[in-house]
Amino acid sequence: MYYSLFTSAIGTGAVVAGAEGLLEVFLPFGETKETLLNQLAARYPSAAGESSLTRKAADLLAAYFAGVPVAFDLPIDRRGFTPFQWEVYTAVLAIPYGDVKSYSRVAAELGRPRAARGIGGAMARNPLPIIIPCHRVVGKSGGMTGYSAAGGVESKRWLLEMEQRPERKNRTKTR
Repeated sequence: MYYSLFTSAIGTGAVVAGAEGLLEVFLPFGETKETLLNQLAARYPSAAGESSLTRKAADLLAAYFAGVPVAFDLPIDRRGFTPFQWEVYTAVLAIPYGDVKSYSRVAAELGRPRAARGIGGAMARNPLPIIIPCHRVVGKSGGMTGYSAAGGVESKRWLLEMEQRPERKNRTKTR
């Protein structure tokens, strides 16, 4: 296990990876660096330093939080996901920067028109917010519904507003 920290104007975040790929992202909303390091140590006691993957992911996350549209073309450890979760996450990965889709639209696109609640459940268990952009999935009316990542619905709103600013949405994506 490895981890890397990243800093942004709103705080410090972290990303964790193992041999199979990325495992978890800790968003920079509301935690001090010390609290974050304590959370990492408690959740991943065997994590020791950085890997090239965690460093690359952390650098991309720092760029993202600086307002740069980023393409997260990184390996993800899928072993903890159910087949349904991975199907949902794959669909959500395709939502472009600055765009949103409703839970019901994602369900319909997956050929499961009655699975909007299941989509929401998968989003609530997403361990890789931003990389798997669950914040881009909203209620049918476009409203902000639950967001289980750090900061809750206010963080979701902040992320979407940042992505939808015209000066940011039209930038070239970095890899």
